[in-house]
Amino acid sequence: MKHLSLKSFAAAFTLCALSGFAPATLAQDAALKVEDVWVRATVPNQHATGVFMRLTSPTAGRLVGVESDAAKHVEVHEMAMQDDVMKMRQVPAIDLPAGQAVELKPGGYHVMLIDLAKQITPGDHVPLTLIVEDAKQQQHRVPVQAEARALNAKAGAAPAQHGH
Repeated sequence: MKHLSLKSFAAAFTLCALSGFAPATLAQDAALKVEDVWVRATVPNQHATGVFMRLTSPTAGRLVGVESDAAKHVEVHEMAMQDDVMKMRQVPAIDLPAGQAVELKPGGYHVMLIDLAKQITPGDHVPLTLIVEDAKQQQHRVPVQAEARALNAKAGAAPAQHGH
């Protein structure tokens, strides 16, 4: 049996990926559409903040978790009215119906970064890994970058883009 070196394997894998013959899990992960990913900037000594985005999956699935080195704890949350009081609670997952955009936004579903490693300032880029479970209960990891926006930012209020 002939063994491939790591370098040969990487080259073959890259060639397959560029040719459209990538493993199915990569194709499924790439199919998750992640748009307008942003994190709310913080002030000194603030220990938590929210992350927001729009997710569209071509097949039914669920967002079951998020990971980030930016905080000790990362949780999926929901804001909802309960007994005439707006309350925030952790949820085990967010359903992603096939072909329907799901908004993670202030006042609704969102991701909480808790026990932040450092202050997040406008313009910072925070790496996140979304953990999405498909209908077969297989988990897929999707890396994304959240850009920090000012404390008073609203959903969809991306900062002006400047050419460099």
